[in-house]
Parts: sequence; C-alpha cells; structure tokens
Amino acid sequence: MEENKDLLKSAMSYGLLLGIFWVIKYVFFILGITMPFMQIIYWVLTPLTVVLALLFTSLYKYQLGGKISFFHAWQYGILLYFFAGLIVSLLHYVFYRYIAPPDLLSSSMEQMVEMMRKMDLNEQMKETIEQMATPTPIQMTIQGIFTNVFYGIILSIPVAALLCRNNFTGLINQNNKKGDNL
Repeated sequence: MEENKDLLKSAMSYGLLLGIFWVIKYVFFILGITMPFMQIIYWVLTPLTVVLALLFTSLYKYQLGGKISFFHAWQYGILLYFFAGLIVSLLHYVFYRYIAPPDLLSSSMEQMVEMMRKMDLNEQMKETIEQMATPTPIQMTIQGIFTNVFYGIILSIPVAALLCRNNFTGLINQNNKKGDNL
C-alpha cells in the first residue's frame, strides 16, 4: 500500500513538471501558427519528453532504493504521462475554445474528407467520413489526454526496460544477487 502511495505521489509531482514542460512546448506550437519558426522549436523540444520521462522515472527509482521492476517502471511512466496530460489539457482547451480560429476544426475536418475522397476508398468509408461531426473543444481536449496516455504506454516501455536492467548482468531481471553474474 505504501508503495502505491509513493507511486502516485511521485507520478503526480513529476507529472506536474512534465506537464509544465508540455505547456511551454505547446505555447511554441500555438505561436507557430503565425510564426513558422516557433514550430521548429516545438518539434525540437518534442524528443525531450522521453528524456524527461527517463530522468523522472530514474529519480523515482532511486527514491525506492535503486531497484525497480519493469512493470513498476512502466506503470510509473504511464501515470507520469497521464498527469502531465491533465496539466497540458487545460491549455489545449483554452487554445481550441478561445485562441484557435473558429473554423480551425471544421476546416481540418474538411481537408481530411477531401484527402480521403482522393484516396481509393470504398463508398461506405467515404460516406462515413463525410458524416463525421466536427469535434468540439472539450472533445479535442479529452482526445489529447487519451493520446498522451497512449504515448505513455508506448514510450514507457523502453524507459522501463532501461531502468530495470540489472547492472551486473545486463538482464531485465532483478532476482540476481550482487556478484551473481550467471
């Protein structure tokens, strides 16, 4: 029980820091709408997310005494992305509701429908795409949270694998004792 409390507390704390980083990064995305150079900064900062997740998971591992299982590290990474996603979702909502041009979502949907028409899809698929409703700002915000959790599920796998490796054998196994290299 204590371990789960530490897991949530640490994931919330470091998730807040990762979320603040994502907010700063998303500001560059928003500014990139009018200043294309800012989009470059946004894309340069994007890979740092994985580096920060590795750093925060590593710090959590050392809070636990220097040992962590793969599943525990993976679970921590997913929670880390979830809490960071909650933080940045506030900015996502503000952007889609108040900052984005009113026709941004509808024009994006129209472009997608037009692109799908040009592709060789069956008629039923084309009709389904044309009937899709334009998402609302809250739907886009919730979708962003789910997307961040999905990325957390995927990107936490290599982070967890790196952090749970046994320093003596290089295996993803912590059952070996110090000095037991076989």
